[in-house]
Amino acid sequence: MSRLDATDLAQRLGRQAEAVCRAYLSNGRKQGNYWQVGDVRNTAGRSMFVRLHDSTKGVAGKWSDPATGEHGDLLDVIRESLGLSDFADVAEEARRFLSLPHPEPEPVTFRARTPPVTSGSSEAAHRLWRMTRPITGSAAEAYLRKRRITDLRGTANLRFHPNCYWRPEGDGPTETWPAMIAAVTDLNGKVTGAHRTWLARDGSAKAPIDPPRKAMGDLLGNAVRFGEAQDVMAAGEGIETILSLRQAMPQMPLVSALSAGHLAAILFPADLRRLYIVRDNDPAGDGARDSLVDRAHGAGIEAITLSPMLGDFNEDLVMRGLAALRAEVRVQLAPEDVSRFMVLAA
Repeated sequence: MSRLDATDLAQRLGRQAEAVCRAYLSNGRKQGNYWQVGDVRNTAGRSMFVRLHDSTKGVAGKWSDPATGEHGDLLDVIRESLGLSDFADVAEEARRFLSLPHPEPEPVTFRARTPPVTSGSSEAAHRLWRMTRPITGSAAEAYLRKRRITDLRGTANLRFHPNCYWRPEGDGPTETWPAMIAAVTDLNGKVTGAHRTWLARDGSAKAPIDPPRKAMGDLLGNAVRFGEAQDVMAAGEGIETILSLRQAMPQMPLVSALSAGHLAAILFPADLRRLYIVRDNDPAGDGARDSLVDRAHGAGIEAITLSPMLGDFNEDLVMRGLAALRAEVRVQLAPEDVSRFMVLAA
């Protein structure tokens, strides 16, 4: 895309500046002739100003953030709010918003105002995480409630993005969908990656795309963590599986490794003495359990398997209910851990 094409897109966006701000800077609000928001990444706040109409002071669509010294146009807003690094993707999203036809492909160059990041890298995961907002009242909360996961205390590693970019595995158009974003962290709590679950607009189910889940960043050995592990913790694959167990034993520290392969490779906290391995009822789950049992025993850690009645613990929660899930888990825990970790669920 030529510089002229980029200028034309920026001018077209400027003529719809308020609509652009409502779509990509949804955490802000209109203040007179400006749109006011925390920053170009759609953080809530009042530092950044976007001009909504042409005036003697400047043209519509230009913005500045006195707190950081950043400034730019609405193409930059699209790039930063969606976490894009390639200008071809920014232009494609701008054309989608403006309902413009796609041009013939040409070699492109783009001088970003902020350093680009590699798609799928830890840096890209950090940028995505900074653009999220709390899960309360979002489509992500509605999705979890559909899965019978209603107690979301202690789930700060889960957040929401209203317009998360989704690219197909092969050829096909790029789309935006609401998404539940989970922070993948190391043993010190540093964010190393992110996991995205794209959702239907109303949160009633996963989005009708394939695949509806993807992870990015440094995942090996790390996990999505709920609670601070000390001498006892439980580890499993899926986020919904782990959150289902959390409904039954809210005091237990739990981690989601996101897949069977990553579950087998999780790193152990230094003080860990007993590990509950949350098994999915399939061959991959059995293999992850066996590998993790061997690793735990080699490290001098007691390993106990927690097995579901059906395919996984979320299926148990949805199909059998919370009372049955509590009874099922209670008989699989070490006796001293029942009173320690299930006291609020008695």
